[in-house]
Amino acid sequence: MPPLELPLGLGTSRLDDPAECRATVAAALEAGYRHVDTAQMYDNETAVGEGIATADVDRDDVVVATKIHPDNLAPADVRETARKSLDRLGLDRVDLLYVHWPTGAYDPDATLPAFDALREAGLTDHVGVSNFTPDLLREAAEILDAPIAAHQVECHPRFQQPELRGLAAEFDHQLVGYSPLARGDLFDDDEFKRVAERNGLSPAVLALAWALARGVTPIPKATGDHVTENRRAVGADVPKAALDAIDALEPGTRRIDPDDAAWNR
Repeated sequence: MPPLELPLGLGTSRLDDPAECRATVAAALEAGYRHVDTAQMYDNETAVGEGIATADVDRDDVVVATKIHPDNLAPADVRETARKSLDRLGLDRVDLLYVHWPTGAYDPDATLPAFDALREAGLTDHVGVSNFTPDLLREAAEILDAPIAAHQVECHPRFQQPELRGLAAEFDHQLVGYSPLARGDLFDDDEFKRVAERNGLSPAVLALAWALARGVTPIPKATGDHVTENRRAVGADVPKAALDAIDALEPGTRRIDPDDAAWNR
């Protein structure tokens, strides 16, 4: 299996309306996106699959990723619910299957071999993890037979994840950044907006281009015109001084921080 290449993707968290989700996925693919991210937790896999089927794009050209719910991480549940996810998506395999959170029923010695088995059975091409701490990431890398293809975490200009970016380089996997616009908070961030204005870029394009320049694959959730606006980040001409200015921003806090997250234990 060749290494996984993850271009800028469409995040579908909080795309709760089936018709809107279906239309957004189809529009994104036809606008040039080739990476769609969903999850059992989002309760929209059916609509995502319908959007993929609707778009005039070859399925094999699209990276489709989904995630196993924390409550479903016991081995039998991993196997059963992964197949149900495929049924909802209308696919015979996904390109990338994640452990969504290392919480709930997660037991590394039991859960991770179940993901290996799904990969060996051809239900997923690659295995990923999400919301892991550095210690849990190292542990998973030791237990899995499959290489970790991707680690998905919150990452944006005010929460830059330098340690996990370093580990992604060390382990040779993709760091995938959710909430790359800080759940919209960057649009009200005066310091960040000044950098964008000085360089003639929208805050969204600058944030996504920064992520791409720093080796992070962002997966912004978007609808309507924002879908095509976000794609402008691919190949955007961002001066080094602008990227350096973002690197120097004062770190902020997580926007997504559940009490039972691994970093809170």
